[in-house]
Amino acid sequence: MITSVDFDDRAGDDVDPMSDEEDRKTNRVQQLREDRLLSKAELARRAGVSVLTIDRVERGAQCRLDTKRKIILALGLKVTDRTQVFED
Repeated sequence: MITSVDFDDRAGDDVDPMSDEEDRKTNRVQQLREDRLLSKAELARRAGVSVLTIDRVERGAQCRLDTKRKIILALGLKVTDRTQVFED
């Protein structure tokens, strides 16, 4: 008998997949990831998010502030360096 259900908090629901083209944001996540020779899967593992989330963020989809923080730290940067990664 199953008494509890574990949910993967890396399911990718921290990005709005329905955001319009005009809502897309410019960022340097892909460039910084590739400069560090990281795969999307490795960055996702380090950040504690899904590979789908990394893919969506790299394509400019909006994401939560917490997701941005996780990605910035996973890239080896400080939160104060956020403008080096994200436009806003």
